[in-house]
Amino acid sequence: MTDNLDAFKGIIPAFYACYDEDGEVDTEAVKELTSYFIKKEVKGIYVCGSSGECIYQSVEDRKKTLEAVMSVARGRLTVIVHVACNNTKDSMELAAHAESLGVDAIASIPPIYFHLPACSISDYWNDISSAAPNTPFIIYNIPQLAGTALSEALLEKMLENSNVIGVKNSSMPVQDIQVFKAAGNKKRDSFIVFNGPDEQLVSGLTIGAEAGIGGTYGAMPELFLKIYDCVLHNDIRKAREIQYAVNSIICKLCSGYGNMYAMIKEVLRIREGLDIGGVRKPLTDINENDRTLAREASEMIDEAITKYCWED
Repeated sequence: MTDNLDAFKGIIPAFYACYDEDGEVDTEAVKELTSYFIKKEVKGIYVCGSSGECIYQSVEDRKKTLEAVMSVARGRLTVIVHVACNNTKDSMELAAHAESLGVDAIASIPPIYFHLPACSISDYWNDISSAAPNTPFIIYNIPQLAGTALSEALLEKMLENSNVIGVKNSSMPVQDIQVFKAAGNKKRDSFIVFNGPDEQLVSGLTIGAEAGIGGTYGAMPELFLKIYDCVLHNDIRKAREIQYAVNSIICKLCSGYGNMYAMIKEVLRIREGLDIGGVRKPLTDINENDRTLAREASEMIDEAITKYCWED
């Protein structure tokens, strides 16, 4: 579909779900968060994925979110939208809607719950792609949550679809990036693999990923942008040092009672004055002790930015 994938290379934060005080999608908050990412000069955003709490949102919720994002982001950020639902019909509806808005790519996990054979998964993905025939398609591999791992054979089958331009790889073995990159390069002049696990961005980039999509990027985009720049300029020592600092911050974000995304939203309130609501049940919101942890995480982020991003 495209030989030039530069629009997808860089740091692409996963977009967070934005809710009002009644727990409904807040389109004004969506626009504010989109503007925040533009201001931070990231490459793009990944909308309605895990960080966007897609599994707990309706088709209409997700349409409202994307429409608000595109009203601000069009032409200013690369927009990849995750369109998978746990049935083909709704997924195709979201894919067609995304194409009508002019997104840069759509993405999809495999269907969850039932353990489907590879032929069913490829049919599911190809059906979704057929609903957005003019839009690049990215396979989202996250076996620890989806329950299905992308195999080399399944990827080779999917590469018969010319819309497939890459894989967002969130499996933990870094070698998977190498395997998927090699398989793609056999069939394509250009093929991209996105590093998924935030804690191993340096490893992913050095083994072949050309971009990163991550759920904690939004809390500290400056640090992930710096890691990417360091790897790009072969300063692996410094990139590794920043990665260690980032990983300590991620551990802090995961140490509370509330869900990690609830903690990140509190960090955004503290550091950026952004109020995008809480998280949708059954995800657990933060408690008072978590607010202390979020302040500590915010201080760690500020210290790391001062140390690594302002020294030049």
